[in-house]
Amino acid sequence: MVTTRTAADRVLILTEDPGIEKAIRAAAGAAVAIVRPGARTSEEVRALLPGVDVVVADWSGRLPLGAAEAAVGRHLELIQQPGVGIAYIDLDAWAETGVPVANTPGGNAASVAEWAVAATASLCRSLGWADAEMRSGRWPQASILQRDCRDLGERRVGLVGFGDINRRCAALFQAFGCDVAYHSRRPDPGSALPYRSLGDLLAESDVLVVAVPLTPQTRGLISARELALLPPEALVVNVARGPVVDEVALAVAIRSGAVAGAALDVFAHEPLEADSPLRELDGVLLSPHIAGGSSTALR
Repeated sequence: MVTTRTAADRVLILTEDPGIEKAIRAAAGAAVAIVRPGARTSEEVRALLPGVDVVVADWSGRLPLGAAEAAVGRHLELIQQPGVGIAYIDLDAWAETGVPVANTPGGNAASVAEWAVAATASLCRSLGWADAEMRSGRWPQASILQRDCRDLGERRVGLVGFGDINRRCAALFQAFGCDVAYHSRRPDPGSALPYRSLGDLLAESDVLVVAVPLTPQTRGLISARELALLPPEALVVNVARGPVVDEVALAVAIRSGAVAGAALDVFAHEPLEADSPLRELDGVLLSPHIAGGSSTALR
């Protein structure tokens, strides 16, 4: 059924990214009225839901859309997630109300893949460490040779997950000359890359890139047992969600030398706690969940 509106659609924007509001205004103009929560609390969201037509969700996890929100949002026309991850939206609860939920699959895949490869290259050549040494007044030209600064091209890369992000990662790593293999729930018959069981992939990977959705099956997928299977020179790159990789086990493995380092864009708790042991570890590149936040991806 087609309905004709006599007033602007009221769009509740929960994400703090100002670019989202700017894009909506540019696309819809006077056809929408933007609503923002006065306080970033679930109570405020529930108070506003009865008076809006569309919700643009929040990707930080601080304003989840669960069963309590669905109970007062049955009239909504759409919930739009401005990103790929929908871990903070209760799909079952909203399905019961008949409200459609959409995300933007693939929208930032190229940006996340570039970040993963760039972060790996930075770790391989100790670029962050060298920069910090220089800023401290030292000249680490000789001491950097004591680190494992091998070229990225000679690293064996293992991809956990084989969606849009890791498919792009595969092409980028191969451009450097890397041997690339992957593990996913099932082999892709259209891919020429070798498929491995998770255990075999871990055992032969100098770089492990994790890019899978957070589900009950993937929570803790890379834990102490899996980390122990990696070669000691391995680097772990997590662009999935924080809970997919056991941060405590990862910190222990890096501190003991069982794993060489990590590049992390996501964390179990965001923002990352001030006392997280990850902040103190040499060979760890930390990023505030912005791998997909390039201006290219936002456009």
